[in-house]
Amino acid sequence: MSLRLSSFFIRFVALGVLAHGYVGVRLIPDAPIPAAAAWAASLYLVLSCLLIPLGMLSRSVADPRRGDRMAWIGLLAMGLFSSLFVFTVLRDAVLLAALLASIAVQVPWPALRADSALAVPLLALAASTAGFFNARRRARVVDVQVPIAGLPDALHGFTVVQISDVHVGPTIKKAYVQAIVDAVNAAGPDMVAITGDVVDGSVERLADHTRPLGALRAPHGVYLVTGNHEYYSGASAWVEEFRRLGLRVLMNEHAVIHPAGQCVVVAGVTDFGAGAFDPTHRSSPARALAGAPSGAALRLLLAHQPRSAAAAAPLGYTLQLSGHTHGGQFFPWGFFVRFQQPFTAGLHRHEGMWVYISRGTGYWGPPKRLGAPSEITRLRLVRAG
Repeated sequence: MSLRLSSFFIRFVALGVLAHGYVGVRLIPDAPIPAAAAWAASLYLVLSCLLIPLGMLSRSVADPRRGDRMAWIGLLAMGLFSSLFVFTVLRDAVLLAALLASIAVQVPWPALRADSALAVPLLALAASTAGFFNARRRARVVDVQVPIAGLPDALHGFTVVQISDVHVGPTIKKAYVQAIVDAVNAAGPDMVAITGDVVDGSVERLADHTRPLGALRAPHGVYLVTGNHEYYSGASAWVEEFRRLGLRVLMNEHAVIHPAGQCVVVAGVTDFGAGAFDPTHRSSPARALAGAPSGAALRLLLAHQPRSAAAAAPLGYTLQLSGHTHGGQFFPWGFFVRFQQPFTAGLHRHEGMWVYISRGTGYWGPPKRLGAPSEITRLRLVRAG
């Protein structure tokens, strides 16, 4: 493990210890439970604090199966504790409000403290269970109409199916990917767009699990751009592997297709932060358009991060397809996306260009989705009327 990663890991563990301590101090003394149960709760928090780092250490394990088991244990523990921590914070907010209200009205303070201390772990368990099933089921197909002014009649109804942020890795394997591929092909796309973060791990470990992507089919092609996690996992090796599967990887470049005789430019950029890993991969929507036909009826950009829109919009792109945000994936992280990205999810307008942000087709980290369902997006281009 590098010095930089070691430092991050130490800070991560230290914050985890503090967070677990906070939950224990705020809940266990108030919970109306016998001493043995209080000891068991304390032991669980200690065990959780030890298990969560396993998810981060799993990649360093030489045996893939052992590493995957470590990841499952650590990530499930992380998912449960995240809800436990959030609900503990919310409980404290409620108690503070009740304390302020007690100035004017009578509040059953002992009962409120006791009942809420019991409610928090029950709510956390329920949220984590629901989130697990939401994450592990196959993403549903979401239909989105994109109204485009001046769209030629021949392109009315042109369909792009987008998948994004699958995150093939320790908990997402071949069967999960195959189910996505089957659903995409069944959706009958004219074109398929894969907007990055396909993998979390090396080609050596995951090539067999990404193989189903080679079975994606569309009359006008299957196009892919890199996301930040490809760069964490060895982007050059993965680009070669994706191309071996028959996917068209767009690295600051474009393709020209002619559906129904109309000229359509399909451009793609490397991840917004790719230049930090390889200066030759620096993301450039302008380079992606170099040499493109000037009279194209449609200019489509695939860009992993929504914030590529700032550079893309002035160049005359019609529609940008992005991912990266997961729509927040689970409460409360959706509220923090806007600190980094201009949009969280869905269809938006940016300086005359449409931007669609997928909530992701898989998940990252804990197998958990709440309030941000995964999606396979079927975008249908229609004339603006």
